[in-house]
Amino acid sequence: MKKSRSSGGEKHVVVIGAGPGGLASAVLLASAGVRVTLVERLPVMGGRTSAIEARGYRFDLGPTFFLYPRVLQEIFRRAGTSLEAEVPMTRLDPQYRIQFGAGGRIDATPDPESMEAQIARISPADAPGFRRFLQDNRTKLARMEPCLESPFSGWRDLLRPELLRVLPSLHPFQSVDGYLRRFFKDPRVRLAFCFQSKYLGMSPFRCPSLFSILSFLEYEHGVFHPTGGCASVTEALARVAQRLGVDIRLGEPVEEMLFAGRKAVGVRTAQETIHADAVVMNADFARGMQRLVPDALRTRWTDRRLARKKFSCSTFMMYLGVEGTFDLPHHTIHIADDYASNLADIEDRHVLSQDPSFYVQNACVTDPSLAPRGHSTLYVLAPVTHQHANIDWAREREGFRRLMLRQIARAGYGDIEGRIRYERVITPAEWDRRYEIHLGATFNLAHSLDQMLHLRPQNRFEDLDRVYLVGGGTHPGSGLPVIFESARISTRLLLEDLQIEGVGAAPAGLQAASPVGSLENAVPAV
Repeated sequence: MKKSRSSGGEKHVVVIGAGPGGLASAVLLASAGVRVTLVERLPVMGGRTSAIEARGYRFDLGPTFFLYPRVLQEIFRRAGTSLEAEVPMTRLDPQYRIQFGAGGRIDATPDPESMEAQIARISPADAPGFRRFLQDNRTKLARMEPCLESPFSGWRDLLRPELLRVLPSLHPFQSVDGYLRRFFKDPRVRLAFCFQSKYLGMSPFRCPSLFSILSFLEYEHGVFHPTGGCASVTEALARVAQRLGVDIRLGEPVEEMLFAGRKAVGVRTAQETIHADAVVMNADFARGMQRLVPDALRTRWTDRRLARKKFSCSTFMMYLGVEGTFDLPHHTIHIADDYASNLADIEDRHVLSQDPSFYVQNACVTDPSLAPRGHSTLYVLAPVTHQHANIDWAREREGFRRLMLRQIARAGYGDIEGRIRYERVITPAEWDRRYEIHLGATFNLAHSLDQMLHLRPQNRFEDLDRVYLVGGGTHPGSGLPVIFESARISTRLLLEDLQIEGVGAAPAGLQAASPVGSLENAVPAV
């Protein structure tokens, strides 16, 4: 077996996993002069933010909404380039269409007057609540940002002055839906501002109210489509990482982390042993701990304790290459007639709904490059329970596929089965098995109050030395902007521990092709 050792005074870090958090960490560390080896189990980069490409069609495997570009802008700036130079983007307007099984629809737009008119079509009395919602959450986000950008290593961090100042406006024991009742009376309008809790894999009737900022971010900072899909973002990070000298090794699964006592000193793959001064783990947290770290080395996050944790829902996915085009919005969210029952099927009963909510992305209406001329890519997602004994996906897969084809017809797509030229389906079983996601829970650990801040696995992992976590399984949580923030927090801690100063000037030869400015001003609206 080949061995790789770090040289004398040079610090060397191994990053496990080339998802968005791992790639962002590699870029930040390399920008600070650290030698970085990034090891990825799959033959492609991007993890759940990679692309599926077949027969001329290109789909995002996972995230399709790109929000709040500020964090990623700053990461690219640290590397001497800019987000605008690396990833062309289009700001969407309408951002998405929300249609309600109970009747009515809203074409969400960032223009306040137009949005008030959209709300008034559903519930005239609720229209004035929109601007009050924006103002309240503008204040909330400004107060929360220092907390979201800082690590939480214990309960004493809850006593920080900045957190104590924001606490009264967080209403920590109130749900997002409960909070929205201050602004909107019609339950359909409230759903238009809280379905985003599914980004966290949670019900809006349980998700803590602080996450009302998710919908606010869409209206305040925009919903974008990166040309080529969100996978283009991770592909750009990989290009920048390679320009900075990061050694990226694909198709090389890590078999175990190596320790001297409780201190990480490297990793072992099937091909080699790689020694390092620290390890950054971007693998799914629960699966990574179980596969890569002996249970005896973990105290707080043992296998037994992991089994008692709450995990998010999963997703049933369909990627359809279809002959023909559709004059329909880029994003459509369909809310089930009985949304509360649909959520109970997912989170409590662990069964499949007969009338599930779902989401369809019709990306070619914005970006025709994703399909052959005259064809479309349709990305279909239905939230479902994570892996559970109640559901055998080998038996249920085909029946649920047929149900979903009937469902998307309700979103205006009609009977498309005869026009499908490419199809791929991913069930929770495949998320679990192929993509190594514990229980197929695509949004990681649930974001309940008892699994947030210092109660999530910490960025500087508390059970081991020189192990740092990035991704949706650590603080601050799930979603691309938040995952990028986790990379900033964790790499800052790592650099402090290795006594390496942060990034100063941009590395030579990597100056941006265009100046860094406001992305909102740099990209056109649809």
